[in-house]
Amino acid sequence: MNTFEAELQSRLAEIRAAGLWRGLHRVDSAQGPVIECQGRTLTNFSSNDYLGLANHPALKVAAIQAVEQLGAGAGASRLICGSLAPFHELEEALAAFKGTEAALTFSTGYATAVGTITALMGKDGIIILDKLVHASIVDAAKLSGAKLRVFAHNDLNDLEDILKWSAKTRSEKSQVLVVTESIFSMDGDAAPLRGIVALKEQHNAWLMVDEAHATGLYGAQRRGLAEQLGVSDRIEIQMGTLGKALGASGGYICGSRALIDFLINRARSFIFSTAPVPAAAGAATAALKLVQSDEGQQRTEQLWSRATELNSALRIPHSAIPSAIRPIMLGDASAAVAVAGRLREQGIFVPAIRYPTVARGAARLRITVTAEHTPDQIQALTRALQPLLHHSSPSPHGPASACST
Repeated sequence: MNTFEAELQSRLAEIRAAGLWRGLHRVDSAQGPVIECQGRTLTNFSSNDYLGLANHPALKVAAIQAVEQLGAGAGASRLICGSLAPFHELEEALAAFKGTEAALTFSTGYATAVGTITALMGKDGIIILDKLVHASIVDAAKLSGAKLRVFAHNDLNDLEDILKWSAKTRSEKSQVLVVTESIFSMDGDAAPLRGIVALKEQHNAWLMVDEAHATGLYGAQRRGLAEQLGVSDRIEIQMGTLGKALGASGGYICGSRALIDFLINRARSFIFSTAPVPAAAGAATAALKLVQSDEGQQRTEQLWSRATELNSALRIPHSAIPSAIRPIMLGDASAAVAVAGRLREQGIFVPAIRYPTVARGAARLRITVTAEHTPDQIQALTRALQPLLHHSSPSPHGPASACST
């Protein structure tokens, strides 16, 4: 064994010893409430496919049509070999859906965050993050070279203190950017967007909100939590993903025409990436239409019914803002892995979430429900969980660090 392999084996041994070993679980079926995983049939409570659209016939037909018309690949970046029609159709649909002037799509949500934040912010800027924002946002903030400050999770008083500090320290060239998620990916709780918007306006800051886990689920038009709270038009940068409730893949930014034009010219993860496959754009456009239809409303209502059933079974108090994400706090990483393993033995797939996805000592099970789960499946999950709950707390507000889902 050479020194390179020896070093890697040593590092892997440390990961195993800490209870943080991860592996890939091969799935031989479409994403859904039941999956075929490593030769077993498992009820799936791990997916962000909240509305059950990933295997919806309308999305599959749209993806196939895009492949038949435009092929399997895009050839190069959109600025090199031309920009295929499905991307323009998707971006027009996204802008109309979100009620903004324009939109731009990226290959992934990670690329969206990195490209946008590093394009907008530099060494003269100040970026203020909620403590629990996604790892892609943290990485982007660090890459930008801006001064980075973190406020306690959903704590408006702490955010206000940092904004007051920024007002005293910023130069004339400095811009201040506040970044939060609307629904947090590991805890399922909601950001106080009205208060955050008021503070950023009071202190002349910009606001970027990641609606990855809210797009398609909240608001009269299901645009996201910002719509539900009536602050969409007061947020400069609306970010989201196409691979969760919309059932496809990729990320997007919605905002002013000037913002989108600037990102086309300065977002390196857009400029220097081969465009996503046409099939993904076609599927996402079909998903947007479906989400805004009567069927989309019915699926959303069914999702919240399943979430309510789970919360009632776990005796979790009613929340004004529902969530499809329900963490079960276990603390110890090895304990989380062991409990997840016992659930799999009973035919239930729930992921164990550990450091670095959450903070050390904040390991948990992360349960997600979808519109396609049945009441019987919810009951089977809660029956399996009951013997385990005396070892844990179902509170969604345990400590955590930047997420990397």
